[in-house]
Amino acid sequence: MNFIKNLVLGLSLSLASLAAFAAQINLNTASATQLETLNGIGAAKAEAIVAYRTEHGGFKSVDELANVKGIGLKTVEKNRDQMTVTPAAKATAQR
Repeated sequence: MNFIKNLVLGLSLSLASLAAFAAQINLNTASATQLETLNGIGAAKAEAIVAYRTEHGGFKSVDELANVKGIGLKTVEKNRDQMTVTPAAKATAQR
């Protein structure tokens, strides 16, 4: 019986980890609304991220987010685990 409990617990933790990974926000494809779910990102900053992405052809790294006016390194660090980027060549500009 303990084996089954441990198996179920292990599977639950694995699924939770996958869900957290899948929930990452891709800075190169996220809409402004999706970007607003990040800590410290409101509507104006989300629109600034989209504008920066459109103007510069997408983000090459999460760290580049600090180049967006109004977003500092502290905001990047607070959200680092929640963000990802695809190669800039595959980026799309959603609003």
